[in-house]
Amino acid sequence: MSITVLTERELRDCVKLDREAVDAVENAFTALDRGGVQMPPVVHLAIPDHNGEMDAKTAYVPGFDSFALKVSTGFFENPALGLPSLSGLMNLFDAKTGRVRAVLLDNGYLTDVRTAAAGAVAAAHLARRGAKTAAVLGTGLQARLQVEALSIVRPIEAVRVWGRDEAKAQNLAASLRDELSVSAEACGRAQDAVRGADVVVTTTPAAEPILLAEWLEPGTHVTAMGSDSGDKNELDPQALARATRVIVDSRAQCLRLGELRSAVETGALSEDAPVTELGAITAGRARGREDDGDVTVCDLTGTGVQDTAIATVAYRKATAAGYGVAIDT
Repeated sequence: MSITVLTERELRDCVKLDREAVDAVENAFTALDRGGVQMPPVVHLAIPDHNGEMDAKTAYVPGFDSFALKVSTGFFENPALGLPSLSGLMNLFDAKTGRVRAVLLDNGYLTDVRTAAAGAVAAAHLARRGAKTAAVLGTGLQARLQVEALSIVRPIEAVRVWGRDEAKAQNLAASLRDELSVSAEACGRAQDAVRGADVVVTTTPAAEPILLAEWLEPGTHVTAMGSDSGDKNELDPQALARATRVIVDSRAQCLRLGELRSAVETGALSEDAPVTELGAITAGRARGREDDGDVTVCDLTGTGVQDTAIATVAYRKATAAGYGVAIDT
């Protein structure tokens, strides 16, 4: 038996942040809702001495011939060393035999794509159809990708960027203007970025809220994707209490790791407060946005089913293109 090893360059060439990726992630949420998916809790390892963390995620999806085990790292002092903050790899296993089918040395690229695609899925069902203005709180790679993904599903014309580092915010705004042909500006205050925005995306590893409840206006949709461990918190817990509807990628996981955890721990929401899983919406069992005046908040912690979905797509496309080195075991 042989194992196919795929490099980041090959995977970047085959997998793009496009409608195909968004559809693959949406289908994964639907599969999660329909039942039968086996998805254990995330394994999270904090490395506080170096401002780092490691997460391991996996899921088996009935009908898929493979399942993925993804290991991702985030070391947030890396930019000062000239290195990206995120890295990792995915292992793809044969669902029938358990043998390793492929090793995807993506350095976090596939995680970046599937995370941004999940933001697009959320916005497609929860943002107003005519949403044209977006605010992004954060200045890293995922901030740019979230705007790119949002532009796939909504006619975004203007973007406002806020970050703790003003120079990075300015650079991101310039990049968005050049790459997406949108109007983009950096704001000195997060509140100014959020004011009047149809969609707000938070993309930081913040430990304390950067988005306050009183800033939310009727019709706003918020996608919060930075809180994926028990020590992170981007949203004022009262923002979830103020929302017309709260949507999560996984209720159980968000109660452990996400903004839902913070809202429950502070008493802003009860543990049994009504929340809707995104998969119930993509599966058609629950409605998305119901009124243009609704305030919707989607808490995305990143699920193993997304990793299996994007790894399966990547393996199929890469091998069809003749990429990869086969190692005889």
